[in-house]
Amino acid sequence: MKTIKFEVSNNIATITMNRPEALNALNNDFFSDMELLLSNIREDNEIRILVITGEGKAFVAGADIAEMVSMNKAEAEKFSSRGQDVFLGLEKLNMPVIAAVNGYALGGGCELAMACDIRIASSKAKFGQPEVSLGLIPGFGGTQRLPRLVGLGNALNLLLTADQISADEALRIGLVQKVTEPEQLMDEVYKLAERILSKGPHSVSLIKKVAHIGLELDFAKATRLESREFGSLFGNEGTEGMKAFLEKRKPEW
Repeated sequence: MKTIKFEVSNNIATITMNRPEALNALNNDFFSDMELLLSNIREDNEIRILVITGEGKAFVAGADIAEMVSMNKAEAEKFSSRGQDVFLGLEKLNMPVIAAVNGYALGGGCELAMACDIRIASSKAKFGQPEVSLGLIPGFGGTQRLPRLVGLGNALNLLLTADQISADEALRIGLVQKVTEPEQLMDEVYKLAERILSKGPHSVSLIKKVAHIGLELDFAKATRLESREFGSLFGNEGTEGMKAFLEKRKPEW
């Protein structure tokens, strides 16, 4: 693949954006690589957690402006829709996706991080949606995911000013879940992944599914969905987990 490094170890897959000379800027080659990779990940039953990070000093510093500048209206809309489809595919994976934000996460990079389920940031990371400074708006879901994550006021403050914020500020407003020293970032991410791996694999998948779908439903429908999936775990994984608890042993997932 031209833009991505990929490896799998102990049920954890790691995607590393690999265009450090361009600060890992997102282009059509990246979306092609991600489309293929996500298709393969969906078919690989050994992968239970996905980690995404960047090579060099950036997570992703944005979309590739050099590629975008010559686009017409139709081409730009297609580029936006393609990015949205890829990020939605990432969001809909039946496994937790953890962003290890090692550096700049700006524009499309912030949107990529937001399409992940959990975001752990290096203290050197910077976040922002600078599109308005270019006379543009976010095109890969930023206007929709950011308000859902940090609230409308915080989101509009970032979207309308194009300000970059520190990892600590991102933590304060709820954009990231933890900040670590740069040299500890990947260790912290993999420790988190291992903790999740120790839990019931089907229940982990269902929690992600119910939480995401529930955001788009009214509360009554969302809680009915929760009840159905709660019941689906009895007679299999849930019963084994409860028996293991009562018998004071580790469950056999």
